[in-house]
Amino acid sequence: MDQQERIHQLEARLMDVEDLLDTLNVTVYRQQEQLSRLQRQLTEVVGRLSTGASDGHPRDGADEVPPHY
Repeated sequence: MDQQERIHQLEARLMDVEDLLDTLNVTVYRQQEQLSRLQRQLTEVVGRLSTGASDGHPRDGADEVPPHY
């Protein structure tokens, strides 16, 4: 294998690594967006639970379904 062929193979491998890195960066970015969205939703749910509200409506004892139903 001559030096020129070796350089060509190394350049090809470098291009593959760069493509893989780009793919991984996009994946991490999308996962971070999803994680942020899930954290916002969780914060909203925790807020609802702490105030005793469900779907924006406050809950009281009259809204509860008896356990035998």
